[in-house]
Amino acid sequence: MKAKIFLLILLVSLAFSQSAEENVSLPSSTDANKTMADHRARIARLTFQLEAIDKELNEESVWQKIYANHLTFTGIAAKINEIEKKIERYRKKGTRRYRTKIMELESKKAQLQEQLDLLKDYEHNPFKTLIKPKEIKKIPTVTNPIAIINAFSYIKQLNEHLMRFEHEIDMLKAFTDMLERKIAILRELSELEPNDKTLYRQLDQTTRELEDAREALDLHQTALIVYKKKVDEIKLRLTDQIKEQAKKAGSIGISIFVILLFVILFKWLVKRTITDNERFYMANKIINFSFVFIVIMILLFAYIENVSYLVTVLGFASAGIAIAMKDWFMSMLGWLVIVLGGSIHVGDRIRVDKDGMKYVGDVLDISLLRITILEDITLTTYLHNRRAGRIIFVPNNYIFTDMIANYSHATLKTVWDGIDFTITFNSNHKKAQHIAKETAKKYAKGYTDITRKQLNKLRSRYSLKNTNVEPRVYSFIEENGIRISVWYLTNAYATLTLRSTISTEILDLIKEEEDIIIAYPSQHIYIDQAKGKPTLPDLSEGSITI
Repeated sequence: MKAKIFLLILLVSLAFSQSAEENVSLPSSTDANKTMADHRARIARLTFQLEAIDKELNEESVWQKIYANHLTFTGIAAKINEIEKKIERYRKKGTRRYRTKIMELESKKAQLQEQLDLLKDYEHNPFKTLIKPKEIKKIPTVTNPIAIINAFSYIKQLNEHLMRFEHEIDMLKAFTDMLERKIAILRELSELEPNDKTLYRQLDQTTRELEDAREALDLHQTALIVYKKKVDEIKLRLTDQIKEQAKKAGSIGISIFVILLFVILFKWLVKRTITDNERFYMANKIINFSFVFIVIMILLFAYIENVSYLVTVLGFASAGIAIAMKDWFMSMLGWLVIVLGGSIHVGDRIRVDKDGMKYVGDVLDISLLRITILEDITLTTYLHNRRAGRIIFVPNNYIFTDMIANYSHATLKTVWDGIDFTITFNSNHKKAQHIAKETAKKYAKGYTDITRKQLNKLRSRYSLKNTNVEPRVYSFIEENGIRISVWYLTNAYATLTLRSTISTEILDLIKEEEDIIIAYPSQHIYIDQAKGKPTLPDLSEGSITI
């Protein structure tokens, strides 16, 4: 009986303890499930973050792609090394059955070597080789105002290079930050999933990549400090040179401005002093040339440190320049001869003979290279050109090679002009000479008196032997009659006007004389020789005697 009671108590105790154990184990199972869910949620969250970082690195970061090429290069190099070891082992065995395998390995090695050659630029740490500060080229020296523009451009380029270098370093810094976050995530994942070997390999690879990036970042940050100091030094030096040249240019500008004011004042005084327009024009030309010459000399001595160097360079270049610009130099030399010699002035009437052509006109301008003349209606245009009014440009070098005649040189504004006419042999040639001379005296008297005064002034400059200024008449026996030639002084600028006046006056006076007959071409035919010596026909009517 006692045994049964004891057995019953034992069974009740066991049942009660089992029930208690079940009641206790129920909350424990719930906590475990909750912990597992949290564990999986953390893994999912970290995996999502890792995928987001990998996506950003692969799509937006150029560093990841470059480092991937470096890893590819390292992997291919390792494969080639492994293949070389296998080939070496097979060759040591020396059996013919490995010959095929050796050939296959060598072919595979050749293919891998081609790929390796393509990735040769990524052999070393790409973070060190990709970022390089822009090489600083030859630093310009500011020695003149024009070089200031070049200096500002150079400073701008330095700033751009520095900003680009800083930007690349900032990009590398951002890349290292992303790698650090990726490593932190991988470490958490490896702790949550210790059996996942892929996470450990990825963590190891990312750690090596971060070490390379940090090493390169430290190196480039140090290089940036040095580069900044060098750029600042160059900018400071160029800024000082720019300030110095600006002050120098300002001083030169003030000097030129003062000289310009002096030139303007001098021109004003010359204009008030010289009343002759031609003399004022030439004086104005000389003043302008002197001003330009002085300015050029100021600039040369201001900006050429070694003038002897300029002379040497010009000496070597003069031969080629002289050949290439011979006519220009000759024209400039001719300009000096004309201006300093005073043979031609603005307003003078000149004649230029060139290649059988004759041009007569008034000088409008004498520039450094040419003389500009305005062609007028003269005897030359009447007899030869049959046109006038053209602007003729005569190079100054013609003064050395061609004929240039000045009709109004040294205040001598008159020239000798002549009229020729022919009378018959039976005409009263003395009366004809008298008529021509008196007519010339009558109309040329004013010019004769002017010329006499001008010649007296020229005696101090030139040796004058014949100073007779009275009209002259000459008679010559020609084939068809007696040629009467009358010469008189006239205005160099209006020769045709007086020539026309005297010609018509002589013609009218000769017509009034019965014993003076103007000769002109005619024919005489004598048929009856028995009548004796024929009488001269009346040539004034142009008759033909038969």
